[in-house]
Amino acid sequence: MSDLALFATLAGAGLATFLIRLSFIAGERWLPRGDGLRAVLGYVPAAVLAALIAPELLVRDGTLYLAGDNLRLWAGLAAIGVALATRSVMATLAAGMAALWLLQWAAG
Repeated sequence: MSDLALFATLAGAGLATFLIRLSFIAGERWLPRGDGLRAVLGYVPAAVLAALIAPELLVRDGTLYLAGDNLRLWAGLAAIGVALATRSVMATLAAGMAALWLLQWAAG
């Protein structure tokens, strides 16, 4: 890929992202404002986070990987347990990373 093609691709992706975000700001007056929309939008952060994290926990080399030696899955389950128990983002992140490091250390 040439430098010009790379620059055009990055500029196009940046412009598309900008326009998508701008559409919600500039077009606010046309969006519905009911309690239903507000309730649905409350689930967006959790859905985005799950979409980002699930492939890291469940997929290896392009296939579903649920074997017992999947250390990321075990660390993710530990983090989910801490999240349910504490409802603390920092505790969840710390527990997940600590579990992953300990599992990797124990596995050698």
